[in-house]
Amino acid sequence: MSPIVQRPDLGGPFPEHIAIIMDGNGRWATERGMPRVFGHREGVRSVREVTTECARMGVKSLTLYAFSEENWKRPGQEVTYLMRLLRVFMRRERKTLMDNDVRLRCIGRLDRLPAASLGALRETEALTADNDGMLLRLALSYGSRAEIADAARCMAEEARAGTLDPASIDEETLRAYLYDPTTPDPDLVIRTAGEMRVSNFLLWQLSYAEFYVTPSCWPEFRRDQLLGAMKEFASRRRKFGGLEEGDVAAASTESIEETT
Repeated sequence: MSPIVQRPDLGGPFPEHIAIIMDGNGRWATERGMPRVFGHREGVRSVREVTTECARMGVKSLTLYAFSEENWKRPGQEVTYLMRLLRVFMRRERKTLMDNDVRLRCIGRLDRLPAASLGALRETEALTADNDGMLLRLALSYGSRAEIADAARCMAEEARAGTLDPASIDEETLRAYLYDPTTPDPDLVIRTAGEMRVSNFLLWQLSYAEFYVTPSCWPEFRRDQLLGAMKEFASRRRKFGGLEEGDVAAASTESIEETT
């Protein structure tokens, strides 16, 4: 577990890795009498502003849940639009990524993406690979159960080949087979549009993450809402299953009192 970074300007701990479930694009558009795709297009503006602000503030990693495995079930016309929007976004935002020293990395079953969209992703990953600033991870064609199943399959294949001893498998072994084992787990998970579920997102990695749910739909989530989530995070007491020093002292006193 990495040391907790304190930020006096926020009032407490600072989330070095933020993960966001970007929800509510279609709802936001429908409420305004617009097609769902209008919400997706407006959501791109939020991606740009949140990414830029996180990089400016010193966030080390930002993971955006952009397209889930389940999203393939949506109407074909909407999926086609989203894949085209992804391709356009990758090309148009390269200057923004470079200006902010952001590295791009994508996780998920990326082989399911259309060739043109995947090509644009790979080009942008290569272009930003040497940047030293924040890591932006896009979860695309992503499902956490699929990620764990893929990891288990790889371990089983290596065990069958004799290159992995089943008796040696522990939590860190499994982590090494996840899509991106080197990035630390998220500190803060933000979900927009008021939904109270994780939607098959980073189930392994969210074990000790703090959750923040906002009623704002993703196209409405900009700098002010991001700062509000960070300030809420700063007010939390993160113990990771243990006790803080004051709690330890109180527990010791209670134990003494019970035995006297």
